[in-house]
Amino acid sequence: MDKIRIRGGARLKGTIPISGAKNATLPLMAAAFLTDAPLTLTNVPKLRDVAFMADILRGLGVSAEWTDGCALGAGGRYVLHAAHLSGTAADYDIVRKMRASFFILGPLLARAGEARISLPGGCAIGARPVDLHLKALAALGAEVDLSEGNVVARASRGLTGAKIKFPLVSVGATECALMAATLAKGQSVIHNAAREPEIADLGRCLIAMGAKIDGLGTSTVTVEGVSSLSAATHAVLPDRIETGTYAMAVAIAGGEVELIGTDVKLIEALAKLLGKSGVAVTPTPAGFVVARNGVCPRAVSMETQPFPGFPTDLQAQFMAFMATAEGSSHIKETIFENRFMHVPELLRMGADIKIDGNVAVVKGVARLKGAPVMATDLRASSSLVLAGLAAEGETVVNRVYHLDRGFERMEEKLSGVGAEIERVQG
Repeated sequence: MDKIRIRGGARLKGTIPISGAKNATLPLMAAAFLTDAPLTLTNVPKLRDVAFMADILRGLGVSAEWTDGCALGAGGRYVLHAAHLSGTAADYDIVRKMRASFFILGPLLARAGEARISLPGGCAIGARPVDLHLKALAALGAEVDLSEGNVVARASRGLTGAKIKFPLVSVGATECALMAATLAKGQSVIHNAAREPEIADLGRCLIAMGAKIDGLGTSTVTVEGVSSLSAATHAVLPDRIETGTYAMAVAIAGGEVELIGTDVKLIEALAKLLGKSGVAVTPTPAGFVVARNGVCPRAVSMETQPFPGFPTDLQAQFMAFMATAEGSSHIKETIFENRFMHVPELLRMGADIKIDGNVAVVKGVARLKGAPVMATDLRASSSLVLAGLAAEGETVVNRVYHLDRGFERMEEKLSGVGAEIERVQG
């Protein structure tokens, strides 16, 4: 099993290219079910989760042709063609490997009039229930039943436009409702819709395919159903989580790095906190520069919130940053339970962190100490890499298959700006 070895203390300098967003790519791939014409996606990151989603699509009759981008940070290209579906069911053995496979439920139902998807189990960072997805499909006229751990949804006469009001913000449920509503008869209005950039990116792709959608980026999205969608080409937006992670890599290690192929507007909540901590963030024509030169960062507090607030997927990385800041910070996790599992590993590196419910109190230390640590989930693994950049001595991060799910060639991008980091195959 591969490991990542880091020797801390090196300052970072140079440029890091940002890849396409994993969290945008997966629902975009599912959108291929909505048409019998080809959907071409560019700027696609080469990740385990993306390859697995392609396997799911192929298993249901979708042609998925991949062209590698080759260069570091250069996205690849997928041509997805669901001309003839070979099935409408995804069993537990498939869904259990990646809960994002549940994205296919809405578009598959809208296209074929039926779908059977195994209920995804919980994951390391919390249960992530799918009840809002099912309620949205029921509002659109689907018959939804649960049978032997499977969601069985039917709409033999097609879906019908409806008003959908979510009691709480859900990215996945918003994406499910948005895709399903594109082929529903009449108008659908999604109230309390999630506003994440990945949803707007999905909407732009659907519009390119012929969907009629208004209100992207707001909490009320209106969809006028159409009878069919057509071929389109769409470039996946930059990954804001990767963007924020590398911004904090510079903040924790020190130095000056330009992140290219991205936009600081994707991480405005983080950028404000970086500024308060003493880290400079400066937009450029190609992206933006992050710089921390000679000043110990100051502690700042934050809590995770739905977009445009601070993303939960950057919470672990921010905690690693605060572990070396001057003073004390409070980090409140409001999105997922069990998302402090990286804390014991940071403690092994000398961090001073105490947990009280969903709040972590972090007292900055002068220097973290390198140690063998173990990744528990995707974002936790990146936080341990960041901690290793600032630690004295050697840090070895185990179970980096988590990292490969969401970060494309992380060790190469960091070594390219001067970090002493390498992958050790095992």
